[in-house]
Amino acid sequence: MVSVFLYHIVGDLTVGKPEMKEFFENETIESAIRAIGESTECGIPVWKRRSHVGVLENSEMRQQRFIGILNSLDIVAFLARTECLEDQENAMKTPVSEVVVPNNSLLKLVDPATRLIDALEMMKQGVRRLLIPKGNVWKGMSKRFSILYNGKWLKNAEAFNNSSNSLTINTSRPSSSSTSSRDKFCCLSREDVIRFLIGCLGALAPLPLSSISLLGAVNQNFSLIEASIPAIEATQKLSQDPCAIAVVEIAPYDKHKIIGEISATRLWKCDYLAAAWALANFSAGQFVMGVEDNLSARSLPDFTVNSTAGDNNASNGTGSTRTRKFSSRSIGFNPGSSSFGMGRSMYRGRSAPLTCKTTSSLAAVMAQMLSHRATHVWVTEEDSDDVLVGVVGYADILVAVTKQPATNNPMMNRPSEGFAAEIRN
Repeated sequence: MVSVFLYHIVGDLTVGKPEMKEFFENETIESAIRAIGESTECGIPVWKRRSHVGVLENSEMRQQRFIGILNSLDIVAFLARTECLEDQENAMKTPVSEVVVPNNSLLKLVDPATRLIDALEMMKQGVRRLLIPKGNVWKGMSKRFSILYNGKWLKNAEAFNNSSNSLTINTSRPSSSSTSSRDKFCCLSREDVIRFLIGCLGALAPLPLSSISLLGAVNQNFSLIEASIPAIEATQKLSQDPCAIAVVEIAPYDKHKIIGEISATRLWKCDYLAAAWALANFSAGQFVMGVEDNLSARSLPDFTVNSTAGDNNASNGTGSTRTRKFSSRSIGFNPGSSSFGMGRSMYRGRSAPLTCKTTSSLAAVMAQMLSHRATHVWVTEEDSDDVLVGVVGYADILVAVTKQPATNNPMMNRPSEGFAAEIRN
């Protein structure tokens, strides 16, 4: 792990990454839907506009302009409101500032020479995006993270003590060749980090072949909702990371059988208006299963759907408005049976939740997440295909791969969680 975490810098992961284009708070929901379709982790950072256009910002000014990350489930939940369903055209023109949940700690601006291990520490504590300057010229070794690697306090120790859920690092940047290059940034997501790590499995041995339960990567603090409960209630029970809620049926001995999920991942490239109508009108089980197979077309109302919300021509904005009936396939689900409550086979296809076993290896779970572009995988019992016991998300994987000793330095031979707590004290 020494070569992967201690000698790689975040700049290594930005090679080929495009320049980030800011999405502003006064842009519309319709524009956000198109942007989210091209995003990673089913969400986009939302920014305030600059108060002084043309003036070069420093790191603090840019950080203060960041509002939060808007994901697909945020939009669907907003469009499921009664007033939005009654006037869908105006709802689609709503500025995203009315929908995005403010959380300035989800993104941090860091130097491209920051060590990878430092980036992982920040992501483990809740940061989901790293904003990295492009065009900077860095020569020599990557920057040391003073607390972890030199046994010293951060230069900005006061800022560290005032923050209980994030790490503060020195973000002063090396000089760049021009003003314009200093004003260009790229965005690094947790998915980008996992993709990098899965290419370094040999250097991480033996961790990748260890089971997720042995590594302590199974998170038992997750949200769930029974299939018979209205789907709209799921939006009141969501955990923020991962942004997902399991839809379950009660099994004997008070166990929960997972039949699907309501999540930002599932709704990433869906027909948002169709999904919003279903969320407002169906039970959680019907929502994830696909109700067009067990309800007649006459029992479902007509409603207007803007095709730019889900069609391939959304990116160029050439979609047209048409009237159609609800179809679960239009919101990203493809059920394999027509009966509700008749067994697990009905949940085949895209409606089936992405699951793994408690005995699954870390490498297998990472590959699952990346191949499905998912932010999480649900974990079931070893001897059962659908009895839910937990979930594995990006943060859980990052904790698992970094908690093992990475060097002979006694400061690094401690579990990261315990060490972080010790520093705060």
